[in-house]
Amino acid sequence: MAARTRPATNRLVTMWCPHWAATATGLPLDQPIAVVRAHRVVAASQPAIDDGVLVGIRRREAQARCPAITIVEHDLERDARRFEPVARSVGTLVPRLEVTEPGLLTFAARGPSRYVGGDDALVNRVRELVVDGLAAGQAIVRLGLGVADGRFASGVAARHAEAVGRAIVVPTGGAATARYVARFPLRALHDVADVPLDLLDLLTRLGVGDVGQFARLPARDVLARFGTVAAFAHRLAAGADPRPTGAAEPPPELTVTRMFDDPVTQVQPLVFVAKQLAGELHDELSRRGLVAVRVAVEAETENGERSDRVWYRPEGLSPAMMVDRVRWQLDGWIRQPGGLSGGVTLLRLVPVETRADAGRQLGFWGGQTEADAWAARATARLVGLLGPDAITVIEERGGRGPGDAYALVSAAVADVGGRVASDPSLKAAVANPPPWPGRIPAPSPATVLADPRPCGVIDVLGLPVQVNGRGMISGAPAVIEIDGRHHALTGWAGPWLVEERWWDPGGGSRRARFQLVTDRGDAYLAALQRGEWQIEAIYS
Repeated sequence: MAARTRPATNRLVTMWCPHWAATATGLPLDQPIAVVRAHRVVAASQPAIDDGVLVGIRRREAQARCPAITIVEHDLERDARRFEPVARSVGTLVPRLEVTEPGLLTFAARGPSRYVGGDDALVNRVRELVVDGLAAGQAIVRLGLGVADGRFASGVAARHAEAVGRAIVVPTGGAATARYVARFPLRALHDVADVPLDLLDLLTRLGVGDVGQFARLPARDVLARFGTVAAFAHRLAAGADPRPTGAAEPPPELTVTRMFDDPVTQVQPLVFVAKQLAGELHDELSRRGLVAVRVAVEAETENGERSDRVWYRPEGLSPAMMVDRVRWQLDGWIRQPGGLSGGVTLLRLVPVETRADAGRQLGFWGGQTEADAWAARATARLVGLLGPDAITVIEERGGRGPGDAYALVSAAVADVGGRVASDPSLKAAVANPPPWPGRIPAPSPATVLADPRPCGVIDVLGLPVQVNGRGMISGAPAVIEIDGRHHALTGWAGPWLVEERWWDPGGGSRRARFQLVTDRGDAYLAALQRGEWQIEAIYS
């Protein structure tokens, strides 16, 4: 007998604004604008998009494609604060919203759809409420609205709607849902449901081209060959229940609440209390072997005003993530036009949905160790105590030079747990790095010099080695001169030619890099630029 699977009966509406960070800047959107984080574009206005500015490209590439562009640094708290009025406006139609991140929210469609007269009328009404929630004179960049059975199909429909410029309503029923999602590439499983990219890459190499082909594979064989994660992805592709395996309604005793005898009117004291509540909730969930997937944040003032929002993350919400979402929600609520009529007297965290904390399978070689998990928890704790910019970690960026491949970034932005970057808009850039022509091959140098050391490289005739415009060298490197001392070279490789910012007369550079090994066993990365040699890095 075939295994029974629970049908996807939850009819959901997903609203997705991929460039909400550009909308939240408050700048006129008829001008080219790019919002950058860690020197990569995370959002852009429509004029910038029309000029070829894409999410994930580097800041300088965006400036090259659109010289008149205005660059704005990303501020996640600003995004959340300005998204709160939009969520509150949509919340007048539905009893409870689920916010994944600023610009992405989901809610049950069945009740509101019956109230307004159908799914088509519902999406039109939601669009009106989104506009009503924006500040006076403010526009929105590329809004997508999708209605479908299940979270995955609804998310796919919202992204499809954003691309085609109209709302997408998928017919009800598992068969109709499966037919709709079948047309999309496998990458949709990662973008919407966070299915690991390595699994999707493996399926692609095996000849599975889209979601429909994946859904036609036997479910039993998928589970036996690829494991539980693939089985979950297969259920999504087949239009079945999109919730993670093992998701369940948590018992009511897990709810944590704080009552305030003296009403609180400022955000920071509430955030401090939220840290305690998040810690208590996380400790109790950990003791039971659970992780919270959906958490409701409820707040109430002395005069009965309420703020009720559900926050969702498929991998689960850590204490730091819960605190961030409490801060975003309360900051937007307290700063709403007209403010609150009284102070906050109640703050509550309610785990709406939990699942078993299965952890992560560790590799035999080079995998994550228990010490890595300890370091991640300690880093999250320090970020919570000292602020997001107090702790920095190394993050891979990509680049041609040894000093460009890695950079120190805030631990709140990077992923200290070893997964893909936490910012969803950067996932594509990390998963599909650019080719970087002229990049030095592995292994990377052991030491990158902050200030390159002058040197000289000469050939067997005693003449300085030069490189012409076609990359041809004047003679084989034979000797390197460092601090007035000459060392014979026993090996060399190169040149790797790099020409950057060629369009900028004052800021462009052209250099040729060589790997040089001396008779003493020292290995250097040297670069020739404007006729001068410098040591950029040391291998040993």
